[in-house]
Amino acid sequence: MPHAGPSASRPGEIAGVLRLLVFLVLAVALMVLDFRGGWLHAVRVQAEAAMQPLWWLAGLPSRAGASLRENAVTRAQLASDNTRLRQALLLSAARNARLRTAAAENARLRGLLGSAERGRLDVQLASVLDVDLDPSRQRLLLGAGSGSGVRVGQPVIDAGGLMGQVIATTPTTATVLLLTDPDHAVPVMVARSGVRLMVYGTGRNDALQLADIPLSADVREGDALLTSGLGERFPPGFAVGRVGALRADDSRAFLKAEVKPAAQLDRGRDVLLLRGYRPANQPLPDPPLPAQGRQASAEPRR
Repeated sequence: MPHAGPSASRPGEIAGVLRLLVFLVLAVALMVLDFRGGWLHAVRVQAEAAMQPLWWLAGLPSRAGASLRENAVTRAQLASDNTRLRQALLLSAARNARLRTAAAENARLRGLLGSAERGRLDVQLASVLDVDLDPSRQRLLLGAGSGSGVRVGQPVIDAGGLMGQVIATTPTTATVLLLTDPDHAVPVMVARSGVRLMVYGTGRNDALQLADIPLSADVREGDALLTSGLGERFPPGFAVGRVGALRADDSRAFLKAEVKPAAQLDRGRDVLLLRGYRPANQPLPDPPLPAQGRQASAEPRR
């Protein structure tokens, strides 16, 4: 068997050294050319441009995840802001509604007190606690009673006109029978002609009944009706309502008509009680007994 000595491996080593020298020379040549001509820079730029779509595709999942996170945060923030703005809007609407209600109530109160001042009336303001507008029972419950000077038979008015009369009292409340109650009747006169008639309740809070009008009576549609003072139940001159269309009754011997009440019987939180007027059938209150101190001081000296 022949022996492989150092001479056998020398051609392979020489070939490897030659290849290394070729690579080194090629690398130096490329560096010199790139330094002087810059043509490798252009190649790198074109290579980077060609790789841009691959880089964009590689970064797409990351960008999609970030976009989804941002969208989720934005939606949650928008939902929170929307809820907060809706609550603020509802609160503002509720406050505005309360302000409008208070303004309307103040306007009604000014109208009540203004009508009393213009007529130089002695009145007492009372609040409405409850309203009963059943067709067979038309009542108001007031937050003022005998303890504050309210008495049975006292007329009740508002800025428009007559509302009714007090029919019962307790120390703290009073019950008012409205004009529209079926059991109520008011002597009236036509403001234009002075014709005296009678107005009855109908059980409806928006209508009264004018009945038994003589065919020859000077009554027209639209005439204003005022309390006549007959019977001395109500003082004369207070507005009761306005005459509607006239028509014959069932007997054809008289006319009848609906009357639109002058007072706002179905609204308002306050009314006025007339003071200083007492119906003829209402007895005067017993005079107060004198105090012991006054009795003692009235006795003659000895």
